Amino acid sequence: MRILGIDPGVAIVGFGVVDTDRSGPKLVKCGVVTTPAHTPLSARLNSIYLDLIELIETFRPDAVAIEELFFNTNITTGISVAHARGVILLACYQSGISVFEYTPSQVKQAVVGYGMAKKNQVMDMVKRILRLQDVPKPDDAADAVAIALCHARSSTSLLSQKGESNVCSTI
Repeated sequence: MRILGIDPGVAIVGFGVVDTDRSGPKLVKCGVVTTPAHTPLSARLNSIYLDLIELIETFRPDAVAIEELFFNTNITTGISVAHARGVILLACYQSGISVFEYTPSQVKQAVVGYGMAKKNQVMDMVKRILRLQDVPKPDDAADAVAIALCHARSSTSLLSQKGESNVCSTI
């Protein structure tokens, strides 16, 4: 199974492509999609949409895993990210790819085994699970890889094998 993990944003969208089979997960490619500052939001969203379509056409994922929004203190930033996330979901839908959404704590639980893990713990486990020399860079790309790994682990759980529709559960 090929999974495209997405860490949504407006200025930076992280992506990670992971192949997984019986031998375990393997990193195919990771990186970021960026949009220039001081550009109208509509132009940035268009750029994100086109870049996502290109990623989907290039890597042909079987599934997309995307992080759900987590609002901190800056609601304005959260709204912009919600717009970008909507464009990403639209690109996936139009491409006919199933989308799976995970909260930050679900990603941490799946990758580290603890839903309140620190960022450096998640990054260290990404490196270990994929047997990499270094943590993927930049952080947005590493986060996207962690999201893809979360789906890889969730999609092979007993719940999904029994045909349960909510594979996002951390039961």
